[in-house]
Amino acid sequence: MRNRPYWQYRWVTPIMSLILAFVMVGCSSDADYKPVDLTQTIKIKAPEPNIAETNTLRVAVAAMISPKETLVYYQQLLDYIGNQLGYSIQLVQRKTYGEVNELFPKRQVDLAFICTGPYALGKDMFGFEALATPIVRGELYYRSYLIVNKSSTHRSLEDLRGRVFAFTDPDSNTGTLVPNFWLGEMNEHPSDFFESVTYTYSHDNSILAVAKGLVDGAAVDGHKWEYYRTRNPYYTNMTRVIRRSEPFGSPPLVASAYLPEDLKSRIRDLLYSMHDDQKGKEILDELMIERFVEPKEEWYETTRKIYRRLRTRMTDRPNETQDS
Repeated sequence: MRNRPYWQYRWVTPIMSLILAFVMVGCSSDADYKPVDLTQTIKIKAPEPNIAETNTLRVAVAAMISPKETLVYYQQLLDYIGNQLGYSIQLVQRKTYGEVNELFPKRQVDLAFICTGPYALGKDMFGFEALATPIVRGELYYRSYLIVNKSSTHRSLEDLRGRVFAFTDPDSNTGTLVPNFWLGEMNEHPSDFFESVTYTYSHDNSILAVAKGLVDGAAVDGHKWEYYRTRNPYYTNMTRVIRRSEPFGSPPLVASAYLPEDLKSRIRDLLYSMHDDQKGKEILDELMIERFVEPKEEWYETTRKIYRRLRTRMTDRPNETQDS
C-alpha cells in the first residue's frame, strides 16, 4: 500500500464510458466542441543528447483540455514559438498531469504547459522552471468554477450532496484540489458527500458531462469555461456557474532544468514581446491572452496553502491515506 494525496481516491462511475459513447453516436451534430478518446496519446521518441543539434523542442501539454481541443487551442502558438526560434516543435500529450510531470526527470520533454497545481506542488520534485505566465482577460489569476446544468435547481455545493460529481485530473488545482478544499471547510469528504464521482481528465469533458446531464456538477478552470463561453458556447450555455473560488496564479509555461539557459532566455524574450508583434498578437487575441509576463512565486502560494490544509485534514482521516 502507498500514501496518496487526500483527494485522490479512486471510486468512480462509468461516466467516462458514456462520454465516449456520445462522441461516437450522439455528438456529431452538436458543433465542433467534442471530447475524444483520451487513450489515444502521442508517443514521443527517446530524448536526443543535445537539443541544439536536433533543433527540436519537445513541448508537452497537460490534459487541461482534451487532445483534439489541445490542437485547436495551442497549435498556432506552438508554431509561432518554433518559427521565431528556428526550431521544429514536437507536440507531446499524455492523459494525466502526473504523466507529463514524469517526463521531466527522464529528460523526455523540454517545455510544457501545465496546471497550477502540479507547478506549485511539484516544481522541485520534477525539475521544471516557470518561464512565462499569461494575462487572460486582464488578470494574472484564474479561479475554479463550480458548475451545474442550467436547468437544474442546484444553487450551492450543499445542494450537490448525494449527487454525481466530476473532477478533472487527480492533480488539478481548479478541477480537484479546490472542490475538495471546499468540502473540507464543511467537514465533509467526497466519499461521504457525493453518491459517486468520476474523473474526466479535461475541463472541456467536464463541461460536456454537466451539459449533457451525465453528472450533476463539476469544478472546472474558469479561464477554459470563459474561453468556450466566448468562442464556442454550445455546451457552456447549457451550464451555470454557482460558485467561484479565490484567485490562483494562472498556469505557467515551464521549462526543463536541462534546457540550456541561453535557450530559456530566448524563449522568455520571445513570449514577453509577443504581443508587440502583429502575428503574435493575432494568435494571443484568438486565445484571449493579452500577453505573457514573468512569473512570481507568490502567485502560487495560495495553492500550496490549501494543499497543506488538506494534508493536515488527511492526518485526521488515516484510513483515507492508503489503498485498500
